[in-house]
Amino acid sequence: MTKRRRMPKRSLAASAATALALAGAPAAAQEINPEATLVLGTTDQPVSYDPAGSYDLPSWTVLYNVYSFLMHLPAGEMQPEPDAAKQCGWKTDTQYRCTLREDIEFTNGQALTSADVKFSFNRILEQDNPNGPSSLLAPIERIETPGKYEVVFHLNQHIATWPYILATGAGAIVPKGVYPRDDLQPSDEVVGSGHYKVAAYKPGVQTVLEENENYYGQPAKNKRAIIQYFSNSSALKLAVEQGNVHIAYRKLTPTDIQALRQNAGDEMRIVTGKGTVIRYLVFNLELEPGNSHAVRKAAAYLMDRGAIAKNVYNGTVEPLYSMVPRGLDGHIDAFKAEYGVGSDPAKAKQVLSEAGIETPVELQLWYTPTHYGDSSADEYAEIQRALETDDIFDVTLKSTEWARYVSAATTDQYPAYQMGWFPDYPDPDNYIAPFYSSEKSWLNNHYNNDRVDELISKERATEDRQARMDAFKEIQRITAKDVPIIPVFQAKQIAVVRDSITGIEKTLDPSYVFRYWHIGKTR
Repeated sequence: MTKRRRMPKRSLAASAATALALAGAPAAAQEINPEATLVLGTTDQPVSYDPAGSYDLPSWTVLYNVYSFLMHLPAGEMQPEPDAAKQCGWKTDTQYRCTLREDIEFTNGQALTSADVKFSFNRILEQDNPNGPSSLLAPIERIETPGKYEVVFHLNQHIATWPYILATGAGAIVPKGVYPRDDLQPSDEVVGSGHYKVAAYKPGVQTVLEENENYYGQPAKNKRAIIQYFSNSSALKLAVEQGNVHIAYRKLTPTDIQALRQNAGDEMRIVTGKGTVIRYLVFNLELEPGNSHAVRKAAAYLMDRGAIAKNVYNGTVEPLYSMVPRGLDGHIDAFKAEYGVGSDPAKAKQVLSEAGIETPVELQLWYTPTHYGDSSADEYAEIQRALETDDIFDVTLKSTEWARYVSAATTDQYPAYQMGWFPDYPDPDNYIAPFYSSEKSWLNNHYNNDRVDELISKERATEDRQARMDAFKEIQRITAKDVPIIPVFQAKQIAVVRDSITGIEKTLDPSYVFRYWHIGKTR
């Protein structure tokens, strides 16, 4: 494939017009420099740029920019469309076929074919890396490649969300013969066929993405994107204030955002997008006191989501009354219907009294202090305050860092604990099955409801949209009554950008695919 041409040199008239624009027009009206380097600052640290070893937002953000996928989610869209595939569709209820484009090259010059697709998916399943996304690919029984540019997935059952799964980080296509089958490719040596290539990676310092000029789709609006890692939000705030980064995205504290909003002036602006990241509180149903339905209901009556949103997060989050966030089809405010808005101590006392449970109820409540942002301690102090209203609960707060935390929480060591969720794909199934399925819940909190399992199977097995939405709504009503999990809030997407940056609004959508190729810089 020949390299695409760069933009020709501008005429003197065009240059003069641009000079006038730069003198006073807003960034959106100025001419974008295709040779620009973007610098994004974040406190998010990636795990791996090999798809077999990554199942985290910072890693997947780079994967979406470096690799090709059979399907993808265009900016602002909620339905997946073909990407490296020309077309995809169901051949039978359990066979999904994709026909590939024939003009795609990896950055090492190797042509992308069905053999690479088969290798990529089988490799993830065979490695089954604890940090990888093999669970998303569990429905695969085998992969057939009847032609050089044709691939057929044979699944163990019909999965309505399979096109979405192909568009996740688990669907990134790597070159066969380059990546080891039984080990991870070093992050600074990854090879893809997407908008960019990884030019450099130094853990804890930065990732450098260089434009892939042989990319088969629309060219990027910049030449290079540098992701700069910061140890804390205050350092990130200072960097964007001083202009050392053009974009600050992920893990600024609410206080930082408020200060930046007040002092933005003409050089910075705050950009907000719809967020579908959620935070929730989990009970282990085999440990005291969460093994009591009445205790869980009492906690739900006391959860003061509005106070958390206002006092801790300064309005950068909004109260959530279902595990399915607002903005997705099928959402209903099931917890609001069941427990009302705000804290209701009288109802909490009543439900405990009727169950013969004396107060205060002792509760050990765990959270992780940095993984979900520096405000987690304040968040759980606010939850403690609400639960201890009128001495209904006696809460002991405990915390530990993520590496230890996630293992302990999911192996019956914590009776109640904080968790959060970044979507794999923007469909209600992704907020239902991972938490409420008795067989597939990653929380391992021992929740089991036969009707919920039946409804999950039903929504996954049909393409009938209304039938799926009806199933999701019934699941939300049932689980609000059973209350194994209490949804707390969903977060908005917030980026702080310098005035020279354009296009950031286009990529802050519910899919959480941060598309560097849409972002331009005017100078």
